[in-house]
Amino acid sequence: MFRKVLEYTGEYKSYTYRAMCFLVAGLLFNVMQFMAVYQLIDGAITGEHHLSYYLIWLAVFLGCGLIYMVLYIHGLILSHDSAYHTLKNLRVSLQGKMENLPLGVIQELGVGSLKKVFIDDIDNMELLLAHALPEGFSNVCVPTIVMIAMFFVDWKLALLCLASLPLGILSMMAMYMAGTSKMGDYYASAQKMNDTIVEYINGMEVVKIFGRDGESYRRFSGDVLSYRDFTLAWYKMCWPWMALYGSFLPCVALFTLPIGGYFVYTGVSTLSNFLLVLCMAFAIGPTIMKAMSYMSVLPQLNYKITALENILSAPPLKQGTKPFGGSDRSIAFEHVSFAYEEGQKVLDDVNLMIPANSVTALVGESGSGKSTLAKLLVHFYDVSDGVIKIGGMDITEMSLESLNDQISYVAQEQFLFQMSLLENIRLGKPEASREEVLEAARKAQCMDFLDRLEHGIDSMAGDSGKMLSGGERQRIALARAILKNAPIIVLDEATAFMDPENEEKMNQAIAELIADKTVIVIAHRLYSIKNADNIVVMQDGKISAVGTHETLLDSCSKYKDLWELSEGTKNWSATSKEQAAPATGKEQGAPVTGKKQDVKEVSA
Repeated sequence: MFRKVLEYTGEYKSYTYRAMCFLVAGLLFNVMQFMAVYQLIDGAITGEHHLSYYLIWLAVFLGCGLIYMVLYIHGLILSHDSAYHTLKNLRVSLQGKMENLPLGVIQELGVGSLKKVFIDDIDNMELLLAHALPEGFSNVCVPTIVMIAMFFVDWKLALLCLASLPLGILSMMAMYMAGTSKMGDYYASAQKMNDTIVEYINGMEVVKIFGRDGESYRRFSGDVLSYRDFTLAWYKMCWPWMALYGSFLPCVALFTLPIGGYFVYTGVSTLSNFLLVLCMAFAIGPTIMKAMSYMSVLPQLNYKITALENILSAPPLKQGTKPFGGSDRSIAFEHVSFAYEEGQKVLDDVNLMIPANSVTALVGESGSGKSTLAKLLVHFYDVSDGVIKIGGMDITEMSLESLNDQISYVAQEQFLFQMSLLENIRLGKPEASREEVLEAARKAQCMDFLDRLEHGIDSMAGDSGKMLSGGERQRIALARAILKNAPIIVLDEATAFMDPENEEKMNQAIAELIADKTVIVIAHRLYSIKNADNIVVMQDGKISAVGTHETLLDSCSKYKDLWELSEGTKNWSATSKEQAAPATGKEQGAPVTGKKQDVKEVSA
């Protein structure tokens, strides 16, 4: 286990080894203090009357104490320096690995679990690196040396000093066995509590609106109480054994004092040897207890290291190192199958060809696989079977950077970072000038709300973009895509948060974005995509039909049902007792056409 952790110390590994040496040397000087005490007592017993004798050994006692303090502090400085650099390396390594993991793996872990791994578990490893490893080694090494020395003084008294150790070790082994059996439940309850707390805080607005405070709080309270109960049950199982080994291990003089005294009385051992062994025993008693206290954290640390390694060893996305070398921006899904969970296919043997510079709409009921197909294209996941190609090139052959340069993905939910809106837009093209960012913002129809902000485009987005409305966040996301100017556009319900007043402006921005591009639109409002070049009807993870709007109305009953449902929803409005008249012309907005310059509305 130590070898695995030390792999992350890099150039600071020598700091840990040097820390061990300094701590061992420091503890030896600490033992020398007890030797000085022995000399003072022995001198008093043997009748030494010279004051200089006592002053010399008193000076030795104080000098050894000072040297012990200096060496120990310097050793801890080195171990902490190594530890915190190791924690940095662990986090950087984990972040690098996670960047290459499928997005689904990260989402399955949950925010609470990732927070626990990135912060809590890695921070707790500081105890191992800065203390348990160097101090544990020195507190085992020095008592071993002293015990060996005891046998050269008096082997009988040395054996008496060792007599209490088996009792303490047996108690500690029993504690480890009892504690390890409950450790999995303990950490599972901790992760569940973390996830629930994050969900409780993030969903507080919804909870308040729908008056579900009681139910939400019961879940919150239940998971916190469950964590408390698991923790107390775990500790209660360990506490009796902790008390036993805490009583026996440091008491190396437990048998030495009474039986050794009898040996001196009967002449089996000398009083001088008895005093020397006792002083040596008192010198190593606290160090043994300290070593054992570090041993108690090893099962927990082993569990945490295993959890870290499981995350680090998760299969990364299949990706190559080649730049994009496709002949054009056509997209081909060849026998593509995919399952989020084994045995439950979301896509089943999908074959689809999307010509370059065309608009293709994906329609179907919720859960039919539309968004999954788009996410596979942008390589959020690896396909279970089949292959996806752009211009004839397998997307797994190119690097993620090259693939990302080819595709702009605009989803329904958009995340904004806690930085200025200008920098949020500039994520689409990091080298863009301020003028280019402002131009993209104008094309995305952002200026009407940016002008209202005190600092304009330099205003902070707030935590997760909370300073903006849903529609405003979508326009910022659209500005990113416009600035990026990728040749392939994927629009996944990108105008979902648009109000009717701003939707026409948003549609004009989308028309600007998709001009002369290969476009995939995921739509629920079918009237907005009826003039797309191709409409793909998906059902239960398969493609049931492909064609134009008119062709599908005649040949596909599923599409006809979706169209009628969409038309009914479009024409509905909330009135007192009747349905509003169907919207017409300008109110409906013009639909997607095969010609990008004519696009007025994309509901994606």
